[in-house]
Amino acid sequence: MQTDSYRHKGMRRTLVKQLRDKGIYDESVLAAIEAVPRHFFFEKAFLEQAYQDKAFPIGEGQTISQPYTVAFQTELLELKSTDKVLEIGTGSGYQCSVLLQITPNVYTIEYNRPLYEKAVKFFKTYGLHPKTFCGDGSEGLPQHAPFNKIIVTAGAPAVPKSLVRQLAVGGILVIPVGNEQSQKMLRITRVNENEFTKEEFSDFKFVPLLGKSGWEAEL
Repeated sequence: MQTDSYRHKGMRRTLVKQLRDKGIYDESVLAAIEAVPRHFFFEKAFLEQAYQDKAFPIGEGQTISQPYTVAFQTELLELKSTDKVLEIGTGSGYQCSVLLQITPNVYTIEYNRPLYEKAVKFFKTYGLHPKTFCGDGSEGLPQHAPFNKIIVTAGAPAVPKSLVRQLAVGGILVIPVGNEQSQKMLRITRVNENEFTKEEFSDFKFVPLLGKSGWEAEL
């Protein structure tokens, strides 16, 4: 178990200032980024990289997302403390830890079992309590739907219909959609039972979303 020193906290304050300068304005998101010790997700030898605004490999062909990307997606969710949230792609657990700073009601699903087991161990070590699942996140968690917010942390070839169906009325889905080189960040809002709005934002590059409604379906 790692410690969180004054130096670490100072590095996070500097990171938050960078994110604010890049256009992140939601104070609850910035406070969440400042609260989560990102170096806990890194080997001690990589402390300096932990507070750079960059993605970093975490094994299994996956990465811990760039802090700006985490902040950008979280801001698009317009999270409230009462929201029930589904995260597709637990990965390192960093994005989930940020979500938990804003709402305690987070469900997270990971496709890769070694990553899943590592994240579960991390959450237990640091006293975090998301509801964790290992399985095909591209299909969501229909048994626990509806969700107020759904965030996808992997690039999808299209918006999975299963995820859209699991949104509550008034709910928001944030998902990067495109090819395997570049994806456009989308925000889908469920206006009512049959009506949805779609907004497009910046281009990003995520690892591929795997599963029935992800890239494996294309093979």
